[in-house]
Amino acid sequence: MLSASARIVGLDAAGADLIRDGSNAMYRLPGGVVARIGRPGSRDTARREVLVSQWLIESGLPVVQALPDLPQPAMVNDRPVTWWALLPPHRPATPAELGAVLRTFHALPVPKVPNLPAHDPFANLDPRIADASGLDDGDRAWLRGHLSQLRQRYQHLTVNGPDRVIHGDAWQGNIAVPDSGPPILLDLEMVSLGRREWDLIQLAVDYTDFARITTDDYRSFVAAYGGYDVTTVPSYRTLADIQELRWVCFALSKSDARPEAADQARHRIACIRGDLPRPWSWAAI
Repeated sequence: MLSASARIVGLDAAGADLIRDGSNAMYRLPGGVVARIGRPGSRDTARREVLVSQWLIESGLPVVQALPDLPQPAMVNDRPVTWWALLPPHRPATPAELGAVLRTFHALPVPKVPNLPAHDPFANLDPRIADASGLDDGDRAWLRGHLSQLRQRYQHLTVNGPDRVIHGDAWQGNIAVPDSGPPILLDLEMVSLGRREWDLIQLAVDYTDFARITTDDYRSFVAAYGGYDVTTVPSYRTLADIQELRWVCFALSKSDARPEAADQARHRIACIRGDLPRPWSWAAI
């Protein structure tokens, strides 16, 4: 897959190193190039990621850069491969740095190009529950019922202002802070139009439900964002429950190939079913 797509655009994938195998696979190629391999059928999403990168560069926001001189995307077996500039040495953002980037990002006007889709917090959850072969019938039925209830709760949430540009997967690891220079926004696949609260949920849940960050760190995040604390708004619990279900379903999507992901999926399901009290401890996958 990687070699074939590299040949299409005239690159050499020999000696490529795997960076990450998540929803998308990412490889480091010689010459400072990163290949991002999307899921089957995601050509339009890959094209939009490249356009979002170009728009953000024009808007003055430091962002991962799609390589302008290569065909984007290259297609192999219905899977898109996009090409990006390798980042300099970096670390994940602090909560305050994440809050500051999101404050700037959410202030951007809605672009004419690219045409951004409406955010769907339930995207891909139905097939991940249906296709997980390791689920027993009881857990599968419960997850389907839980998903249905969350959809109903979401539909009844109060809308606070117009939709704005959101990142869609805003967490500290999607902000790269180089040794020198400003933080760089990464992973543009889910950039869309939606509730700004969605981009604040992941860190808030880390604080309220997992105790992964301290009170001082969470307060620094809120302050850097401008004082808006998503944990105090009526929609918080519904959005938090949706986010946690998404993390469960990601583990399910990896469970067939990775035993540790299957174990983690079972643990996460037990947590959201109420079998284990908060704060929870979930291992990274």
